[in-house]
Amino acid sequence: MTRPEARAAWLREPLLHFLLIGVALFLLYNFLNRGESDAPRDIVVTEARVEALAENFAKTWMRPPTAQELRGLVDDYVAEEVYYREAIAMGLDSDDIVIRRRLRQKMEFISADVASAAAPTDQQLQAYLNQHAEKFLMPPRLTFQQVFFSTDRRGEAARRDAEKLLAELNAGRGAANPIDAGDPTLLPAAMESASPQEIANAFGSEFAAAVDEAPVGQWAGPVASGFGVHVVKVDKRDAGTAPTLAEIRPMVQREWEAEQRQGVQKALLDKLRAKYDIRVEGPAAELFKGSSAPEAGERSDSK
Repeated sequence: MTRPEARAAWLREPLLHFLLIGVALFLLYNFLNRGESDAPRDIVVTEARVEALAENFAKTWMRPPTAQELRGLVDDYVAEEVYYREAIAMGLDSDDIVIRRRLRQKMEFISADVASAAAPTDQQLQAYLNQHAEKFLMPPRLTFQQVFFSTDRRGEAARRDAEKLLAELNAGRGAANPIDAGDPTLLPAAMESASPQEIANAFGSEFAAAVDEAPVGQWAGPVASGFGVHVVKVDKRDAGTAPTLAEIRPMVQREWEAEQRQGVQKALLDKLRAKYDIRVEGPAAELFKGSSAPEAGERSDSK
């Protein structure tokens, strides 16, 4: 083999390729980390950290770790810290959508903690309740009775039979106990002071909507449901009421705290956004013209 042929064969050796890749990675690593020689290189595994590792192990395995297992936990923690620091130093966190979202979530958690630091006073909650009274309005409640006619048992005759009973009841000729004219069912024959949701849970939303519009004190229908048809009589309708703070304080506090968190998060984001010169390029820039303060998650005007 001539010398040029031997040189060409050596250049094709995989070992040479691995060596060159290793050198390139080493040079890249040093380039990315230049100027950081003064950065702290200590990894201190505190006593509190060791105790936390042991406690997490005990919660999982229902026993404390052995000495060997504890050493393994510490070694794993050190490995995680080393990889984390080196990954950050090499910029591996850049443009990683999962990491970006997690860091955003942590920032939002911080602002949420700030918002929940102070408990609201009764005066603040009462003012919030007054301002959002419609949100906490108690729904109207109905007391009614119903006679059921099964379409499975009677087919198309179910509606005709219901209409016949309705006419008899309104003419004062109905049976003393109207329910005897209907079919056996597990549905309640009557509901007392029931909310629209409770009625819908029992009979379906279509029935609940129809009963909500039925007159008080007389038989009406036929009202359809997913089970068949019904003749109904609303005995009492209680209008929706505004509850007092004492009755729904936990609910009002949850809503108040949620609004506070949103307000604090928006204020924090607005303050942080002010530090940046934000541009939107391309056709999407038209979406933000004339808007100096876009909502969270958007971008400001194009430059």
